[in-house]
Amino acid sequence: MSAFLRPFLDRWRFVALLISAGMLATAHAFQTFGGLAPCELCLKQRTVYWVAGGVAAAAMILVRLSGGARWREATCWLLALVFLASVGVAGYHAGVEWKFWPGPQSCSGGGTVTMASLKALLNGGGVKMPACDHPAWVFLGLSMAGWNTLASVAFTGLSVAAAIRERSKA
Repeated sequence: MSAFLRPFLDRWRFVALLISAGMLATAHAFQTFGGLAPCELCLKQRTVYWVAGGVAAAAMILVRLSGGARWREATCWLLALVFLASVGVAGYHAGVEWKFWPGPQSCSGGGTVTMASLKALLNGGGVKMPACDHPAWVFLGLSMAGWNTLASVAFTGLSVAAAIRERSKA
């Protein structure tokens, strides 16, 4: 393991919390300042980062209160599972964008009527969610879902490395 990664892995629960907050802030910035409305699958990707942030915060408290090495390793493995779920959700979304498989029926830009969309329609304007199979933003040939897949793979790997490091310290 490189000396560069060691400080991050030793504080992985805190780093994972910062990563989750950063990913959510970036997504909201693209939405607010870039005008890129999220589709249904984009919102599911955000949900995974909310879960990762909650797990990381709870893990920091648990490790602080228990002080046990067992919890240090276990919480890193739990974060690895959450980030692995992010790989799945983001990879699925990227596959929908590349037309490898169909997206959910509600992701076609139409979908079912929700109370929020009905209320918006009654207030004079319906807000239509963008279709999941049309990337709103592409950089170097990858959409946000594609970049999120790669980032989530890295976060999963770092979580596993942190868990292994915790085990070796015990």
